[in-house]
Amino acid sequence: MVESTGGEAGEGGAAEVLDRPLPEGVRRRVVQIASDGFGGLTVGELPAQLRQYARFTPTRRMKFAGNAMAAALESDPLFRQRIGERLRDAQPELAAALEASSPPPAADPLDVAAAAYVLRPVGWVKLVAAAGEDAERADAERADDETRAELERLRADLAEARAHTRTEAERLRSELDAAKREVASVERKLRAALSDVKRGEAAVRKAKVETDAVRAEGQAQVSAAESESRRLKSRLGEAESALESSRRAAREGRSIEDMRVRLLLDTVLDAAQGLRRELALPPVSSRPADSVDAVEPGRMTPKDIAARALHEHDPAILDQLLALPQAHLVVDGYNVTKTGYPTMPLEKQRLRLLGSLSQLAAQTGAEVTCVFDGAELAAPVLLAPPRGVRVLFSKPGVTADELIRQLVRAEPSGRPVIVVSTDREVADGIAKAGARPVASVVLLKRLSHG
Repeated sequence: MVESTGGEAGEGGAAEVLDRPLPEGVRRRVVQIASDGFGGLTVGELPAQLRQYARFTPTRRMKFAGNAMAAALESDPLFRQRIGERLRDAQPELAAALEASSPPPAADPLDVAAAAYVLRPVGWVKLVAAAGEDAERADAERADDETRAELERLRADLAEARAHTRTEAERLRSELDAAKREVASVERKLRAALSDVKRGEAAVRKAKVETDAVRAEGQAQVSAAESESRRLKSRLGEAESALESSRRAAREGRSIEDMRVRLLLDTVLDAAQGLRRELALPPVSSRPADSVDAVEPGRMTPKDIAARALHEHDPAILDQLLALPQAHLVVDGYNVTKTGYPTMPLEKQRLRLLGSLSQLAAQTGAEVTCVFDGAELAAPVLLAPPRGVRVLFSKPGVTADELIRQLVRAEPSGRPVIVVSTDREVADGIAKAGARPVASVVLLKRLSHG
C-alpha cells in the first residue's frame, strides 16, 4: 500500500492513500521518470542505496536499479520531490495541468498516472487508479483482440489440418492398398521360395546321408588299412627287437660268462695262493701215513681248535671274510644307518656311512657296494661317491632288498660275497644264493674301531 500526504511535495494538504499496487504499465513509466531525472542529481542528492548506480547509463540503470528507484520514490519524499522538479522542468505543460486537476484528455493515461504518482497533486490516487483501470481495460481489449485473432488463426489451422489430414488419409489408403498388394505378392513369392528351400533341404539331407555313408565306409577301410599297417609294423618291430635282443643276449652272454669265469678263476688262484701263504705250505709231499687220524706231540687238539671260534657279533669275523681273495662287501645302507644312528637326517646318515666304508675299502682292498632304497629319496641326490665305494639307489618300484639279491645273483658261484643286513628275509635269501650274511651291528663295531 502506498500512502502520501499533500504536504510532502508542496501539493494539497489532504492525505491520499493508494490502496492497490501500481499497475505494471504505470510502474514502468514511474521508473523511467526516475531514471531520466537521476542523471540531473548529484551523488549527495541521491539516497544512499542509489549512489552505487550514479555512473550507470540510463539503460543499465533501468535494468539493474529499477526496483531500488521505485522503492526510493515510495519511501524517500525528498528524492521524490527532486525527481518531481526534474519532471516539471522536462514536461511543464503536463505538470501544470496536473496541478490544476485537469489532465490533458489526449495524453496517454499511463504517462498521466506516472506523473501524478511522482508529483502527488490533489486527486493523484484517482488518476493512478483510473490509469490502472484504463490499462486493464486496454489489456483486456487487447487480450480479447488477441484471443479472437488467435481463435481465427486456430480455426484456420484446424481447417487446414483437416484438409491436410483428409489428403494424407487418402494418400495413406492408397499406399496401404499398394502395400497390401505388394505384401500378397511377396507372400506368394515367399511360399514358393520356402517350397524350393524345403526341396533343397531334402536334397541336401539325402546327399549328406549318402556322403556320410561313403565317408564311413572310407574311414572303415582306412581304419582297417591302418590297423593292418600297425599290426605289420608291430610284428616287424617285434621281429627286429627279437633279433637285436638275440644278438645282444648272445654278445652279453658270452661277455658275462667270460667275465664270471675269469673272476672265478682269479678267485680260485688268489684263494689257493693265499691259503698257501697263510699255511706256509711246502711243496706237496703228502704220504699215505699222513691220512691216519692221530694226535702228534705239539699239534692242536680238537679242544684247542674250538677255542679259536669267534662270536657271531665279533668284528674280527668281518675282517676274516674281507681278507678272502676277491671279496665283495654288499651293504644295506639304511639298514645299517638306522641301526647305528637313526636320529640323524638321511643325508647325514648316508655321508657318515659312506665315509667310513671308504676307509674300510682302503684298509682291506675289498670291493665295496652300498645300496640305498630309492623310495626314501625326497629329491634327486647330488652325491660324489667316495673312493673305493660303489653307491647304488634302487629304481622306482624296486626295494633295496631286491637290488641286493640281484647283486648276489650276478656274482659267480664260488666268489666270497658278504652282505651286511639285519633283515632276516634278506639274510635267508642271500644265504641260499651262496653269500655270507653279516649283522649290521658287526659292521658298525668294525667301523667304530677304525
